Amino acid sequence: MNKAVAIIVAAGRGNRAGSPIAKQWCELNGLLVVEWSLDVLSTHPSIGEIVLVAGDDAPDGFSPAGCRIVSGGPTRTQSVRNGLSALVTQDPNTIVLIHDAARPGLDHATLDALLTALDTHDAAAPALPVQDALKRDRGQSLDTVSREALYRVQTPQAFRLAAIRKALASSGDDLVDDLTAIEAQGARVKLVRGSDRLHKITYPEDFDMVSRLMAPAGPQMRIGKGFDVHAFEPGDHVTLCGVHIPHVARLKGHSDADAAWHALTDAILGAAALGDIGDHFPPSDDRWKDADSGIFLAEAQKLAREAGFAIANCDVTVICEAPKVKPHREAMRLRTAQLLDLPLEAVSVKATTTEGLGFTGRREGIAAEAVVMLRGT
Repeated sequence: MNKAVAIIVAAGRGNRAGSPIAKQWCELNGLLVVEWSLDVLSTHPSIGEIVLVAGDDAPDGFSPAGCRIVSGGPTRTQSVRNGLSALVTQDPNTIVLIHDAARPGLDHATLDALLTALDTHDAAAPALPVQDALKRDRGQSLDTVSREALYRVQTPQAFRLAAIRKALASSGDDLVDDLTAIEAQGARVKLVRGSDRLHKITYPEDFDMVSRLMAPAGPQMRIGKGFDVHAFEPGDHVTLCGVHIPHVARLKGHSDADAAWHALTDAILGAAALGDIGDHFPPSDDRWKDADSGIFLAEAQKLAREAGFAIANCDVTVICEAPKVKPHREAMRLRTAQLLDLPLEAVSVKATTTEGLGFTGRREGIAAEAVVMLRGT
């Protein structure tokens, strides 16, 4: 089966865009506007020939690989005719895609839909249903226009070579799009789902909007929260964030009862939807008796990494009346940052009391909570 061909119309001046140069030659997200469409068309496996119809204002030396440049005409319709005449392909059944350079948000999925539509129709175009209320201004009054069956038609528009040549040969030079010519021939036209990314750059504000629509999606972000509590038992220190803090009691637990790191471990596991600390390190398992809670924290980070996430930052809050945490806070931050291989500024440790209320207020134990942000890698 013959490959499809593509014509990109880039000969217009685009005066309404407010740029000193034509909009198709402006920079957008690191490429010229026209280069976005060229890249998508040149990498689609079903497209074998690309013709770019340009004016005499094309940048000096602009010569994209895999594309021939021909001169445009005084109108868009004449530029399309020039592009059709320049095609090497002469098979009348070849599919021709005609695209406006000012619509840089083209993608392979749209091309696939158009090519498939030509299996059963004479022409096809991407389109979006009209969503806004429509009014016709009568001067002193307005008429409401029904939105039913109304569409915003985009490009590229797809045709068989013989059909579009015949249609444009008998049409005028002021067509709003190429479908207009073939509609007059009684053609069967299929509208496929369009895309907001295919918005046409027409006015100055369109550059910013299209840039945002085409910006790559940022990494996936996840937030997790953890909470832990341990009671006091006889002893001479507590362990918080891996730091031994002198005290009149110790925290009771199967491991070293580091409530702060237990909360942080749960926050990481929760953000990655990997269960909780008890799932991975059950207190019924003698392997974790008196274990350093840094083992739990490091394993949670490893599991999150295997799931495609890295720790962006974390915030730990210790809740107790005693011992005083603030004198040890920086050591706790540093120890946590070192274990997780994070910059110090990505680790926060705070402490608060419950003003004498509850079990922490009665000095029966310590609670801790943690919040962590994971980002996709």
